[in-house]
Amino acid sequence: MDCDVAVIGAGPAGVQAAIHASRKKASTVVLGKASASALEGTRIANYFGTGEMPGEEMLAAGRAQAEATGAVFEEQNVISAAVSDGLFVLGLEDGGEVRAKAVVIATGISRTKLNVPGEKELFGKGVSYCAVCDCNFYRGRRAVVVGNDSEAAVSAELMTGYASETHWVCWDPKANDALVGRALDAGAVMHSSRPVSISGDGKVESIALEDGTVIPTDGVFIELGAKSAADIAMDLGAMPEIDDTIKVDADCSAGVPGVFACGDVTGRPWQVAKAVGQGCVAGTAAADYTKGLK
Repeated sequence: MDCDVAVIGAGPAGVQAAIHASRKKASTVVLGKASASALEGTRIANYFGTGEMPGEEMLAAGRAQAEATGAVFEEQNVISAAVSDGLFVLGLEDGGEVRAKAVVIATGISRTKLNVPGEKELFGKGVSYCAVCDCNFYRGRRAVVVGNDSEAAVSAELMTGYASETHWVCWDPKANDALVGRALDAGAVMHSSRPVSISGDGKVESIALEDGTVIPTDGVFIELGAKSAADIAMDLGAMPEIDDTIKVDADCSAGVPGVFACGDVTGRPWQVAKAVGQGCVAGTAAADYTKGLK
C-alpha cells in the first residue's frame, strides 16, 4: 500500500495527526490498534470542552472524524521499518507493507509493569501508571504509590496533596535523597517490602506486600518509569533520547526529513491535550512535507 503520510499509532496523537494530514489532501494511513492506547479503559476529565468521558469513546469519535476526511485505518502493528528509494517502508504483522513519503510516530509509551496478580484486571479501575494524570480523581481518598526511583518519590509527594492518606511502597530505594525527604516530610508513609498482589471486587481495594502487610487503598499508582514504544524510530534514523523519548522541533520534526513524532513518545506531560496539540502540528507538517512545502 502506498500513501503520502503513514501514522504509526492509533491513540489521540496519531488520530489527530491523521485528521490534519488528510484534511490537507495527503493520502493518510493509520497503523496500530486503538486497544493499545493509554486511553483504553480510562476516563478523561481534564480535556477542554468534553467533561468526563470514557477514553475509548473519545478514540472512536476521533477515528470517525479521521475516516470522514479520508484517512484509512489498518489495525496492525508495525514490526519493521526501513528507508528505500526515498520512501519509508513499514512492515506489518500480516506480512504486508506500507510505503509512505512521510511518517508520523505516535506510538505512545509502554509503561513498565509490576506483573503482579490484579494489576491488569484492575487497570483503569484504581490501577494507574501516571499520578500526575489521575491525581485529581483521588481527592480525599486513599492512595498507594509503587516504585523505587525519583519518579515515584515525586509522585508520592504529589499524592499527599490530594489523598487522605498516601503510602509509598519502595523496596529497593534509588531515588534522590532530597526527593525522598520531601515525600516523607509531606506525610507519605514508606513501606520497604515488594508488592505481591492488588485486590478488589471491580475496583482497587487493597495491595498486599511480601512481608504480609496489606494496605487498604482506593488507588495504586505504579511509577516504575516508562520504556518508549517507539523503538521503530531508530530504523527510520530518529535517535531517541537517553530516556527513550524522541526530541522534536517546533513542527514536530524528529530530526530526519520526513519523520515526525507527537504525543507521549515525545515526553511528559502524558496528557490528551498535549497529544492532540502535537498531533495537529505533526499531521500538518507531514502533509506539507509530502507536497514539497517544507
